[in-house]
Amino acid sequence: MRPRPGFCEHRRVQSAQVEALRAVLAPTGWLERTRHFAGALRRQSRTPQGLLIVGTPTAEPWHMAAHLADESRLADLPCLMPTLIRWSPPDGARPHLSVGIERLEQAGRAETVLVVSPDPAPEPLLERIADARRAGAALFALDQGDPELDDLAHESLVLTPEVAPISFDAATHLVSFAVGDLGLAAAPGHAGLRGRLNRLLAAISGPAAD
Repeated sequence: MRPRPGFCEHRRVQSAQVEALRAVLAPTGWLERTRHFAGALRRQSRTPQGLLIVGTPTAEPWHMAAHLADESRLADLPCLMPTLIRWSPPDGARPHLSVGIERLEQAGRAETVLVVSPDPAPEPLLERIADARRAGAALFALDQGDPELDDLAHESLVLTPEVAPISFDAATHLVSFAVGDLGLAAAPGHAGLRGRLNRLLAAISGPAAD
């Protein structure tokens, strides 16, 4: 599948934004944590359509799923093409937006479950991912501090709101880029970089859902 029209230019702009953000974050240690998490996720995802990404009923990670799909296409890594799991897909939704929560009940050894949740995971989600783990699926969590979820996860990346140097949306964007492993390295600092950080984070957060 070819990238959508305008994608290459959009990706070029995003790459420059992420380079600048990485330069600001380099002294914080956050980049190393992001690389470790993204590297583990990439190594674990070995089955096309087997990267299952899910959030809570009130916070579906459609934005991160879209970025991971772009990275998968650009890097020619079909194993990184995510399957977005939704709690209540509307009737008539497109195929990639119509996979229901029952898909987690089928997860097994060949698959990886990535929970992306700025809110505490509800009990129905914890039960489903615990079952998936028992069935052999690898479990990853990106959250803002959820002990029950993190205890279940094989790998977790916790963004504590009070001390984190970036927003949760920006973190999902950085992880997506790092998973794609497109050779992004920490950019050297330069004058005015910190003054651009707010505009950069606003751009990274992306458009609102329809």
